[in-house]
Amino acid sequence: MKKFIVPIALAVSLMSGAAEAKGCLKGAVVGGVAGHFMHRHTVLGAVAGCVIGHHMAVTKERQEKAQQKQQQAQHQNTQTH
Repeated sequence: MKKFIVPIALAVSLMSGAAEAKGCLKGAVVGGVAGHFMHRHTVLGAVAGCVIGHHMAVTKERQEKAQQKQQQAQHQNTQTH
């Protein structure tokens, strides 16, 4: 079952597109390994890891953008005063 982790993770990341695959491949590998050790559910772990990894990457990206906007707004406020 180990030999299926990488091809499945790669297929999932290609299906979702490069821009949307952030965190998917890394999550799929981690989830696949964890699933393998948890009663041999490698594929299920890879899929769940992909979903969770993608969600975490998108959340982190949104937080970074919000922080950048906040810093820019503070910088503009200090220049005008």
